[in-house]
Amino acid sequence: MTDIINAFSARLRELDVPGEVVEFAEPVPTAAAAAERLGCTAAAIANSLVFAVDDEPLLVIASGAHRVDTAHVARELGIGWIRRATPEFVLDATGQPVGGVGPVGHPRRIRTVVDRALAEHPTVWAGAGSEHAMFPSTFAELLRITGGTPLLVAGPADRA
Repeated sequence: MTDIINAFSARLRELDVPGEVVEFAEPVPTAAAAAERLGCTAAAIANSLVFAVDDEPLLVIASGAHRVDTAHVARELGIGWIRRATPEFVLDATGQPVGGVGPVGHPRRIRTVVDRALAEHPTVWAGAGSEHAMFPSTFAELLRITGGTPLLVAGPADRA
């Protein structure tokens, strides 16, 4: 295990998360790649996407089957504008690279939204700090460990 995956696994244990981190020889930086490797649907992949709101990070944990409707999320959260973060911003905010960002294990707490669509799956898979690692979880557990806000993050057209 790499240092980042070891640190992530330790954080999961601190949070009493029962699932074990699964490592892959090849990277799984997309929901489609992860779903293929894990034998599940992309909808059961919990993508941790970082956005910027006035230079502060916003973590949106979205179903791999959906695109995040940033205007919708901004309206629901009562904030003016959300933009996709740069890879440098993501690494600085999370300590984790784009494609491997997990829901926890960041240098400081990040405001988080968890896609309600993930509640449809008994098990969801989230990044574990590296494009080479994921861990099993549930919608309820993601809410608990992140202190996140449940919200449908896809726009109406994407939910159809």
